[in-house]
Amino acid sequence: MNRYKINGAHLLAVIALGLSSTIAGTGAVIAAEGDAAPAKTAVGAKLDHEEEQRINQLHDQLKITPEQEALWNNVAEIMRNNDKKIDTLVKERHDKASTMTAVEDLRSYGEVTATHAADIKTFIPAFERLYDSMSAAQKATADNVFRTGGRHALKKAS
Repeated sequence: MNRYKINGAHLLAVIALGLSSTIAGTGAVIAAEGDAAPAKTAVGAKLDHEEEQRINQLHDQLKITPEQEALWNNVAEIMRNNDKKIDTLVKERHDKASTMTAVEDLRSYGEVTATHAADIKTFIPAFERLYDSMSAAQKATADNVFRTGGRHALKKAS
């Protein structure tokens, strides 16, 4: 039985895209007692692939121009770094889920949310610079992606 779910679509909307947490369709599930932990490399590779796919979809959806590429690359790098931090914390929670006390569980959850908040503060200025460079059509798309948490706009790109 799953106790927590960090939804990448929500993360994408808030962070990036980590908009992963990151962001569209990526979900990292925290297992409760009795759940077997998947192989680390397979899970990590799948998350990395999904995060990159989400970043690429957002790039395509926003129709980033060659002139915006440097600004976009900064945004994408922040998204990747933020996703890695959250993925690490989520994995730690998963690995300890069956042995954590209620207080440890709350502290761990607090660490995830505090990291997420700090990551958003890092993401906003970089995304704002990119957003300021966008055409009206790009801004409308970005607004829709963030407003819907990436659920609709990013699915259309795939």
